[in-house]
Formats: sequence, C-alpha cells, structure tokens
Amino acid sequence: MRIDLHTHSNRSDGTDPVDVLIAHAKRDGLDVIALTDHDTADGWGEGRRAAEDLGIGFVPGIEISCKLNGISVHLLGYLPDPSYQPLAVELATVRDGRTDRIPSIVARLNGMGVALTVDEVLAQATGTPSVGRPHVADALVANGTVANRSEAFDRFLADGRPGHVSHYAIEPGHAIDLVREAGGVPVIAHPWGRSSYKVMDAERIAQLVADHGLAGIEVDHQDHSPESRTALRAIANDLGIIYTGSSDHHGIGKIDHDLGVNTTEPEQFQRLLDVAKSNAAAAPGATVPEAYLP
Repeated sequence: MRIDLHTHSNRSDGTDPVDVLIAHAKRDGLDVIALTDHDTADGWGEGRRAAEDLGIGFVPGIEISCKLNGISVHLLGYLPDPSYQPLAVELATVRDGRTDRIPSIVARLNGMGVALTVDEVLAQATGTPSVGRPHVADALVANGTVANRSEAFDRFLADGRPGHVSHYAIEPGHAIDLVREAGGVPVIAHPWGRSSYKVMDAERIAQLVADHGLAGIEVDHQDHSPESRTALRAIANDLGIIYTGSSDHHGIGKIDHDLGVNTTEPEQFQRLLDVAKSNAAAAPGATVPEAYLP
C-alpha cells in the first residue's frame, strides 16, 4: 500500500480543489490519502465523496498551527471531531489571527516599496477560511514581484524576514490535549524541519508523549535529511510511538513535494487507526469521523 498522510487543498494553502487533489492521488498510484488542511476541516465531506467515487482510501485530518517559545510547530490531528467545541474555538481563533495579520503584512511590504493590496491577497484565497502567508506569496507571484512562493518566503515572508508578522497559535501540549479529547490522533508534523528543530528535540518529544499523549511524529518528509530521518525513527521506536511519512503536498504551491514522494508504512498506518479507535472510545461525547478504506 502507498499511503500519504499529509496533503493540502485550496481549502487552505494548497492550489488544487479537493476533488482534483483526490483524483491526482488516484492517478499517482496512492492507495490512501489524508487531507490535512491548515486549521480547518472544510474539505472533509468533499474529499470523502471524491475518494468513494474513485475507490481510494481517505483519512480526514487537520494541520494545526502551534507555537512553542515563539517558534512555529505544526501538529497533525487525524480523525478528530471538528465540532468539539474547545477545539473548534481554538481553530477559529487561529484562522482569525491568520486573516487579521494580512493588512499588517501588506503594510510592511508597501513600506519596503513592494506594490501589493489586501484585495490582491484575498483574491488568491477564494474558497478558504484559512488565509495565510502563502496567499500573500501567490499575490506577489501574480503581480510579478517574485517568481514563485519559495522566493516570496525567502525574500519577504519567512520567520525573521522583513514582511513577517506573527499570529496567534496554540501551545503544542494544549493542541495535543484538544485533539485527543476530540477523539483524534496527534502527530507532530516535520519536527526537525523549518524552524521546529529549534524546540522539538528528543527530550521535548518525550515530554509531549509522557505529559500529553502525543501519538507520533512525522519522520519521512522532504524537510528532513536522511540523517534526521534515521534519528527521528530511532526516537519514535525508543518511545514506542507511531512514525509516519508523507509529501506535505500543496499542488504547485510547493516545489519537490509531489504526492507520494514519502509514504507511511502500512504497519504504522494500522497503528494510527488503532490509536484512533482507542481515543474515540475514550471520548464518548465526540462525534468522530471514520476513515474511508475501500
């Protein structure tokens, strides 16, 4: 089985509509795909219908924006109840924070002599409740300021760059608690990629497992070197937690993140489903979704 547990549609910052994403997954030989848009479950219904039509497995998920000691960390939550009120409120607050900072980012860019308007950014984010920096990047591509998203982030938008503006994010331990309370499975995304490596060392991962019930870490990811993957897999094995692999696909919004470029071992996927069943049973008030596995 070829299983990709981390992808994005245009319901957040991917470029493909949900049905197109699922069709591409089928075309590219995937057996199971998880839709993990940023801070929203809006694409789940459409994703499941498309998967059922095409006979491909579908796992509902969310990538949750977190922050630890000022450093961005992302948490993948698989099969939680998105209507669980404490989780829903936090996700709405995160999305509002993303949207509310757009005028400040635009103002910073304008102050640097970069021509851009808020309306141009919003025009790139149609159909999504989760407006963010990638949509600013897309607007900069559309008006000819940069060639692609990577250049936009490298020059203007990445943490520490002149156009970056921080936003509200959830503390990782609290986010893990919320996912588990909602009957879902919490897995840290690309723990040693981007800036997460600054705070996600082995000791921190072990603490999140012991104190909050972290279920797993994403190991095989394009942001991880071969050496990092080996070390992270050893950490997961030492702690007895799940390790996953995935593409973090964003359509044409990310270079070198093609669907299925990394995959999750079937044994690890089964472990994830087993934890989902256990966590759902421990959250009797939650209305948890089910994975579709033809």
